[in-house]
Amino acid sequence: MAAEYTEADIKSLDWREHIRLRPGMYIGKLGDGSSPDDGIYILLKEVIDNSIDEHIMGFGKEIRVDIDDEGRVEVRDFGRGIPLGKLYDCAAQINTGAKYDSEAFKKSVGLNGVGIKAVNALSGFFEIQAWREGQTKAIEFSKGQVTVDMKNPRREEAPSGTRLAFEMDRTIFPAKAKFKEAIVEKMCRYYSYLNPGLTIVFNGKKFKSKDGLLDLLREEMESEALYDPIHLKGEDIEIAFTHTADSGEEYYTFVNGQNTTQGGTHLQAFREGLVNAVRGFYKKQFDPSDIRAGIEAAIVVRVVEPVFESQTKTKLGSASMTPNGESIRTFVGNFLKQHLDNYLHKHPKVAEAIQKRIQAAERERKDLKGIQKIARERARQAKVHNKKLRDCRAHLDSKHKQRLESTLFITEGDSASGSITKSRDVETQAVFSLRGKPLNTFSLAKKIVYENEEFALLQAALGIEDGIEELRFNKVVIATDADVDGMHIRLLLLTFFLQFFPEVIRLGHLYILQTPLFRVRNKKETIYCYDEEAKDKALSKLGKSSEITRFKGLGEISPDEFKFMIGPEMRLDPVEFEEGKGTKELLAFYMGKNTPDRQDFIIGNLRIDVDRQEVA
Repeated sequence: MAAEYTEADIKSLDWREHIRLRPGMYIGKLGDGSSPDDGIYILLKEVIDNSIDEHIMGFGKEIRVDIDDEGRVEVRDFGRGIPLGKLYDCAAQINTGAKYDSEAFKKSVGLNGVGIKAVNALSGFFEIQAWREGQTKAIEFSKGQVTVDMKNPRREEAPSGTRLAFEMDRTIFPAKAKFKEAIVEKMCRYYSYLNPGLTIVFNGKKFKSKDGLLDLLREEMESEALYDPIHLKGEDIEIAFTHTADSGEEYYTFVNGQNTTQGGTHLQAFREGLVNAVRGFYKKQFDPSDIRAGIEAAIVVRVVEPVFESQTKTKLGSASMTPNGESIRTFVGNFLKQHLDNYLHKHPKVAEAIQKRIQAAERERKDLKGIQKIARERARQAKVHNKKLRDCRAHLDSKHKQRLESTLFITEGDSASGSITKSRDVETQAVFSLRGKPLNTFSLAKKIVYENEEFALLQAALGIEDGIEELRFNKVVIATDADVDGMHIRLLLLTFFLQFFPEVIRLGHLYILQTPLFRVRNKKETIYCYDEEAKDKALSKLGKSSEITRFKGLGEISPDEFKFMIGPEMRLDPVEFEEGKGTKELLAFYMGKNTPDRQDFIIGNLRIDVDRQEVA
């Protein structure tokens, strides 16, 4: 019988309740602090962004950020300070702030009056204090509710500015959530690159940049630049870029100081504008991929009232406009057309270096063309003759209503793929079966990888031979055994994607499937356990006499059990990596030729489990 639907079922939540009930709408995933896009860093950013906005408006040359071992955050700026009579409104009155008036805060990051309120609502302790003209006022909150209110300002001789302190609410965030110093330091470095002349002091360590985006490129670039970076600055825009001998594209994009890790309209405009400007200068219709091959670029734009695609502000929407009413596409394109053309005319050696790089990319592309043709022909034949791909009906590049649920599992061996195939949802889940360990693609040329039949078939299954735009699956899931061989295969696949298709990772399509190590059951209940600790808890609950099964491989898991593991309760770990320095060194260490450094690392970290006589 259907439940009744009456007026009593309609509920209205106040702002605190809504933020606390749906924190993901405001700060993305909660997380434990191990990833830069975890919610605790969004809280920190919301606070720092307000201080940055003050600096951009010309007030305050230093921001102090302190985070103690318990996770208490304190941010102090030396701007104008929030008007004392509006302290409560700015901290706890939703949709209230100075940034709706574009004359008071032009080109600000935070515009919707939500950010600081979200920090307040999601904090067990929150304090806001301001100093103006020799007076100060402070208010303390807990979970968005006032606990201590200084009714009237008091005299205090201190520099004007704002101090905001908070401690995340441990009833909402994971108990183990903690700020990682390296992630916060990177945030501070980026803030300094985007605001030359600003000093950010994090736990006593100073970050200050002289050359802005040039410093960012020097810091992040792994490969040697083929020419000194081109640095172009204009009203509301700054661009720095160079080329390397690598084949990929690396971008660092920002809007009003916000690191837009997922790019957006400004990145699309830069990629398009660069192609048009280069074609215009050389008067030749170079292929866009040849022009952008090996590019490393940083792009900053400042717009009035930017439109982001989410509250976490990682992707700029197409509705954003420049101060003079131009679209971002037109604004960036016109800027590059004029300023890059002028730069190349004044620097003929740089123009020559760019032309040589484009020509080298063109030769490589043409060399690959024949191989890609063979690979595509092989893939077409595979659709008919090769049973390694069990396809599904819904695909990301289609209009299928379940296109966003489309998933490809990459498995090792026929036994594992057989279990998944029997238990999968044929509408949305496909299976690709590897034959043993794939090729180690580290440092190999793209040509060699295209000649490899297995990777050619995988690319065809994914639909990425000609670029990420035709990716057929929203989720690409590596499903290997949790043993040494399975981990090795996982690393080989990660190396392949990092080397040749980093966009699959960058855009959040690649995942690792978590499968249980143990099954604990009695006659009444079955519990799947993903680690030793969970197994011990299951035994405590079901009794020591319960049956324990240790899964050594995916092939040992029955199709009925797999239905649970790849169903609605499926556990997926997203594959993430930080842009810039470190990725290549990491790949070289783990996937390069057997180096003394790696041997020393293995020997130094070798552990022997005495009870089981296993080497870990």
